[in-house]
Amino acid sequence: MQFLKKAVKTPASGEDETRAIVQELIAQIRAGGEAKARELSARFDGWHGDINLTKANIHRLTAAIPQGAKDDIDFAVRQVQAFARKQRESLSEFQVELLPGLITGQKLVPVNVAGCYVPGGRYAHIASAYMSVATAKAAGVPHVVACTPSHHGAGPHPLVLYALDISGADSILCLGGVQAIASMSFGLFTGRRADLLVGPGNKYVSEAKRILFGEVGIDVLAGPTEILVLADGSADPATVATDLVGQAEHGAESPAWLITTSEALGEEVAELVPQLIVQLPADARAAAGAAWRDYGEIVLAEGREEMARLSDEYAPEHLEVHCRDLDWWLQTLTTYGSLFLGEETTVAYGDKATGPNHILPTRKAARYSGGLSVHKFIKTLTWQRMTREASRRIAPVTARISRLEGMEAHARSADYRLEMWHPEDQQREEAGLVRSRAAR
Repeated sequence: MQFLKKAVKTPASGEDETRAIVQELIAQIRAGGEAKARELSARFDGWHGDINLTKANIHRLTAAIPQGAKDDIDFAVRQVQAFARKQRESLSEFQVELLPGLITGQKLVPVNVAGCYVPGGRYAHIASAYMSVATAKAAGVPHVVACTPSHHGAGPHPLVLYALDISGADSILCLGGVQAIASMSFGLFTGRRADLLVGPGNKYVSEAKRILFGEVGIDVLAGPTEILVLADGSADPATVATDLVGQAEHGAESPAWLITTSEALGEEVAELVPQLIVQLPADARAAAGAAWRDYGEIVLAEGREEMARLSDEYAPEHLEVHCRDLDWWLQTLTTYGSLFLGEETTVAYGDKATGPNHILPTRKAARYSGGLSVHKFIKTLTWQRMTREASRRIAPVTARISRLEGMEAHARSADYRLEMWHPEDQQREEAGLVRSRAAR
């Protein structure tokens, strides 16, 4: 492999400073509660109004949305709900008799309270609203708390607010950043502590989730969004370049990578990307320009096997394949957040309207985690019960293994049951234990 373009920064740049800022803010909110969260909301987002929005607030703020926009959001919500429901149907409860009288089983229980964060910033993150909330409700979560910051000091963006409401959010808070993550974790403004926090956000939001993990569950430790495109000589350079730029506009720290077996294609994409960036509106142009300059890469590989190996090493959030023999890639690739096969699909489709979730692992978290799904909101709980006869079979094994480990109290829990229900067996076990000790 060789680099036709190499990134000059890594996702880890600036981590220590971010961590210190977030730790201090969480400590302040933990000590100051709702009053401190309100103060930070006013300072950072310019919001001085109600934090917990009523239905009347929501209807007033969303009343002017054109019906066409509502129809598009409704369509996308139905797509996400349909996919999430199929995921839920793929899970099952069961019970099995492993030994005569020993019955074990699995229950699927959703968390009681989920906290869903929808970021603000330069864009209205409508899709993030229904990706998180609609999926949580499809999983059966009884209460979903959603947080999104004020948009230019005027309250939540009306389109984001509509998406949260139509997706089924039970409580909607006008809060952003660290104060939102801490408030959902501590149960501020709702009296309901979140069991699980999900949703994308900037580096401060991600760091807040990392620090609070343990007090609350999280979906995945995420960073800026990523795209990797795999392209062979059959790919269209303009399509590849367009999709790279499409993700780079997310922010100045969003990596966009290309791995190709065609040097000619790589060089053409390298020429096209800057041309496409300068045609964007000002905010998107600044974000995409910085992202491509600092984090963009083009790698030349020797063959598709090396492309696949490198792709798994990158472990990208979004992975597009613009190559021949798409079935081979589907079977071979193992490490990505979500996979987009063929030039007919694109990350943009998945980000907005196809159905699979767009809240995905970044910064190589795809090595051990998939994206947000109903599975994240559901606890797989095990249970067991047994007859006294089954206990007769399990007790001596438990006692012997416990003593091998040096855990005498565990062993005596088993001994007691054996002695209570099957004293003759316990006498034999004790005799065997005495002989074993004498032999040692």
